Amino acid sequence: MTDIRILANDLAFPEGPVAMADGAIILTEIRGGAVTRVAADGTVTRLGQAAGGPNGLARGPDGALYLCNNGGSTYVPGQFMPQGPAADYVTGTVERVDPNTGERRLLYHACNGHKLSAPNDLVFDRHGGFYFTDLGKRYAHARDHGGLYYALPDGSSVREVAYPILSANGVGLSPDERTVYVADTESARLWAFDIERPGVVAKHPFPSPHGGRCIGGLAEFCRFDSLAVLASGNIAVATLVTGQITVFAPGGGVLHQVAVPDSHPTNICFGGADMRDATITLSGEGALGRMRWPEPGLRLNFQA
Repeated sequence: MTDIRILANDLAFPEGPVAMADGAIILTEIRGGAVTRVAADGTVTRLGQAAGGPNGLARGPDGALYLCNNGGSTYVPGQFMPQGPAADYVTGTVERVDPNTGERRLLYHACNGHKLSAPNDLVFDRHGGFYFTDLGKRYAHARDHGGLYYALPDGSSVREVAYPILSANGVGLSPDERTVYVADTESARLWAFDIERPGVVAKHPFPSPHGGRCIGGLAEFCRFDSLAVLASGNIAVATLVTGQITVFAPGGGVLHQVAVPDSHPTNICFGGADMRDATITLSGEGALGRMRWPEPGLRLNFQA
């Protein structure tokens, strides 16, 4: 297990870390409904009003944060996974968030008349649009399908890119932005979609259920959460249950795995002058950790 320094504790299911220019991390707390700032000295500040189930977070071309909100879930003590939607759940949303005040503005709650069920994660391309995933809501005896979408940050356009995906979670772009990667939680598979133009992907025929190429999976039981692309083009996937970050080659196959001190690492982001500071949300323990990574992460578009 690689050495990891804990930056903050007592977080309510941390997710979606974003590295800021001053060394702070802004993240979400899914169970707490909060967007939270963890300063470089570890000071924790909740921004704005808590609401819903905020999950993925990314910095956009205007310097604002863009948020995937799953609409809220019901949790049972002792159970890591939500047991269904919150009592006041109506739909999931994508929102714009002021990084200073936490004020939120609704951008999307549906696509072509189909409600967004549980938006999960997002990544901006160089054109200023963003791909986002919808995990789908889990019910007692059924679940909504998930999917991959593409939207503009001004709230003017959202389109379905690939559907259905069982439980689309992490999303990232290759360095040349010719491929968008999606981690599927329940199947523990990593999918690649070949981009033809912003928001449009090539569809591969049967047996793919949605047109993607399956480039990775693991033999043991696990679940995939969010992901980050490295400068080399490799893909680092947060792997639940086994408590690891699994690194896949873009052409397929596992390159290596890095163990972390939590069974449920949910997300990883990169920052620092050399992009080797890996900040990892340790959601089983409710902590935020940082370690030095062997290679630099890919600098995201519009990263502070």
